Amino acid sequence: MGMQVLWRTAMRKAVVLGTAGAMAVGGMVAMAGTAEAAGTLGAAAAQQGRYFGTAVANNRLAETDYVNVLNTEFNSVTPENEMKWDALEPSRGSFNFTNADKIVNHAKARNMQVRGHTLVWHSQLPSWVGSLGADELRKAMTTHITEVMTHWKGQIAAWDVVNEAFQDGTSGARRNSPFQDKLGAGYIEEAFRIARSVDPAAKLCYNDYNTDGINAKSTAVYNMVKDFKARGVPIDCVGFQGHFNSNSPVTADFQQNLERFAALGVDIQITELDIEGSGSEQAANYEKVVKGCLAVSRCTGITVWGVTDKYSWRSSGTPLLFDGNYQKKPAYTAVLDVLNGGSTTPPPTSPPPTTPPPGGSGSCTATFRTDSSWSGGYNGTVTVKAGSSAVTRWTVPLTMASGTSITALWNGVHTTSGSTVTVKNQSWNGSLAAGASTTFSFTVNGGNAAPAVGACSTS
Repeated sequence: MGMQVLWRTAMRKAVVLGTAGAMAVGGMVAMAGTAEAAGTLGAAAAQQGRYFGTAVANNRLAETDYVNVLNTEFNSVTPENEMKWDALEPSRGSFNFTNADKIVNHAKARNMQVRGHTLVWHSQLPSWVGSLGADELRKAMTTHITEVMTHWKGQIAAWDVVNEAFQDGTSGARRNSPFQDKLGAGYIEEAFRIARSVDPAAKLCYNDYNTDGINAKSTAVYNMVKDFKARGVPIDCVGFQGHFNSNSPVTADFQQNLERFAALGVDIQITELDIEGSGSEQAANYEKVVKGCLAVSRCTGITVWGVTDKYSWRSSGTPLLFDGNYQKKPAYTAVLDVLNGGSTTPPPTSPPPTTPPPGGSGSCTATFRTDSSWSGGYNGTVTVKAGSSAVTRWTVPLTMASGTSITALWNGVHTTSGSTVTVKNQSWNGSLAAGASTTFSFTVNGGNAAPAVGACSTS
């Protein structure tokens, strides 16, 4: 959970803090398939191919008003504290999943996604972790990631694998922590590789605060992600916490910052959004953030850090969309209006199949690249490029390697017949000017062999 460093420490002494993470493309809520304005945050976000979630506390699930708003408005949940190390493994090798299971089961019963938060973090660690030497700490980290992810394997769309590993300020340095101090900077890569080996289908995210704009800290994170992608370290998404107030406002380069991360080939999530203030000013700031996300195709969703101001860790700043009496605030209306107003960039998940427009007379080519891989699967992208004339629709056939299958595909409409997967354009990415290109991406399980890409056609 992020904030200005001077009051961050003080608040931790008074409040149990929470931190959130990111959502998987493959696990995203299906779009509603209607052009009509949706009446709730989750439904409106789903029409944009995104999710709209909230942080949830297990001890609030017995409160009727809390649960009613949760169930009505949101389609994704992140446990506030119940999945942190001190809650799950208070003593070495002894795990307690009871409270977190209650949140997961509540979400599953209502077809909500669950974000896992967080596996490795310097805060909310039981004291025994910090007392270990390097070898035992590495073993403990491996065991913790393995046991926790195995317990919820197949149930968590995305994990905040590592949280808040960089210092505030202008140094761009890694934060001092038992992991950094005893294992070195390589612990972050180790954690991601362990996580991928445990649950190849879950999206793996890095999450941090005060990285919402372009600054020394966000650039340090950017450089790490760029390095990971170049070397094949399994990272799928980056979480931007989004804790804003008058001392830390929504930055003018917020969208630009999201765009530069997305260009690295990772998904983007707003993971812990809360904006102190009230009235039209607060509403305008929420609007900026939501518009910024919708304008970036790989920004897959938004999570606000709590249901009601009453239980916010920043309650005196009234930072959420519902007040202490669960009444909708002007910020709620602003967010819902933006979500219902549409985005300028199509989202990365697949909307319901639509009938493509009549085909153009030009030609097209299709080329494949592997974005990331793990034992038994990979993420891949196909780039479709128009030839010397414009096209208005395209089709690309893929022949899958034996034993492999596509488990999720976005930015295209696909049908499968045996080993052949035929991918056609969506209604919004079929028209390409001469020489222009678009992409569709997918997740494959069952092996690492790349598909054979057939000839792109425009008929």
